[in-house]
Amino acid sequence: MIPQIIQLPKIVDPRGNLSFFESPKQLPFEIARTYWIYDVPGGETRGSHAFKEQQEFIVALSGSFDIVLHDGTQEIKFPLNRSYYGLYVPKMYWRKLENFSTNALALIVSDRHFDDQDYIRDFEEFKQFRNGQ
Repeated sequence: MIPQIIQLPKIVDPRGNLSFFESPKQLPFEIARTYWIYDVPGGETRGSHAFKEQQEFIVALSGSFDIVLHDGTQEIKFPLNRSYYGLYVPKMYWRKLENFSTNALALIVSDRHFDDQDYIRDFEEFKQFRNGQ
């Protein structure tokens, strides 16, 4: 699979809009873990790693940030700034989150529980692993 923006349902209401996702209706995997990133100081980058097996779906619930993905040969940037769409990130993509706006809130759901052995934290090692497959 390839990374892709997934547009979520948006129920418009004068009292406030509502969006949601359900697996496997909107997501290509069953959710095993949910976490969020917030209070990121200006100029900081989060992530900077890849997963051997884990898949993720990332939504900017509030504010904005960019997700930069690298497949071992090329890089692509996805700006997230709406709470009714998110980015599906398959396994084996180097990812980093950057350019956080004030009060940005990143929601991440994944198909696996935390496993430190699933992480690749060195970019050169990632490129060798990815291009050797």
